[in-house]
Amino acid sequence: MRSSQRLVVALASAGCTWPHEDWPPPDDPYVSGVLSVSPPYDGLAETTADVVVLHCEDPAVSFPGLLEVLRTRGIPALVVSPRRDTEAVVEVFRAGAGYLVEGDHCPAMMSSAVVAATVGHTYLSPSACDALREGAGRMAATDDAMQRLRALLSPREQQIMELLSTGLGARQIGQRLRLSEKTVRNNLSNIYAKLDARSGTDAVLRWLGTTPVLRT
Repeated sequence: MRSSQRLVVALASAGCTWPHEDWPPPDDPYVSGVLSVSPPYDGLAETTADVVVLHCEDPAVSFPGLLEVLRTRGIPALVVSPRRDTEAVVEVFRAGAGYLVEGDHCPAMMSSAVVAATVGHTYLSPSACDALREGAGRMAATDDAMQRLRALLSPREQQIMELLSTGLGARQIGQRLRLSEKTVRNNLSNIYAKLDARSGTDAVLRWLGTTPVLRT
């Protein structure tokens, strides 16, 4: 996120117009302007957008095409969809995008999710987080390899991972555990090394058992 400027958001609505007339509000402290892009999203190559918000009925259908364009530009994304099943949420989360379940967020949450995307944090609405964790819990119950992987972490590191997997960032985790943000980030670096994870998203996927782990 640009430190001295508000954000420009590209609204990508698959097959319909942007449905949230109340967002962004004129006085939004984080968003300075919006622009609309339509499939196949070639127009993104010529925009100054800081983040893309995709509204769609089915991410499995609409997100892959947008993702290909975003990867060439390095623009972060947020998906808004009525689907709240584990499969849909995991696939979007795996690609590094945030996920808000339609009807499970307010305008302030939308703004927070947009800002989070620009600083590399993957934001999940409560229902999206529940779907991710519910599906992961079913797999974890019978996955001995994942249980062994979790055992690599200290009790404090396990606490941090539990909070990270609910969508909290380092600063929020520090506030919950009464730790400095620097201490949390140091712990996260150790966690990533132990889990052989390349990022926070990768670490959460391994922690929740929604990506393969090494069999030992």
